Amino acid sequence: MGAEGEEQEKQGNQNPKPNAITQAQFLFWKRQKDSDASARKAEAARKREEDIAAGTVQMNGRELFVHEPWVFDNTHY
Repeated sequence: MGAEGEEQEKQGNQNPKPNAITQAQFLFWKRQKDSDASARKAEAARKREEDIAAGTVQMNGRELFVHEPWVFDNTHY
């Protein structure tokens, strides 16, 4: 009896994982996830640019420096 129970436990541990995926499946998922993330980031950047142009959002320091560099001109002093 004891040997049979141990043998069944060993066989249960040797079965492959039911959720195993192939490398090709993983790479497809990763590419799709990365492209979705970059699309969301591009959309957020586009919306931010539109909001800045409309004046509904304040610019941060970097955006101000890129769009209006004359603000940081210290040659007058």
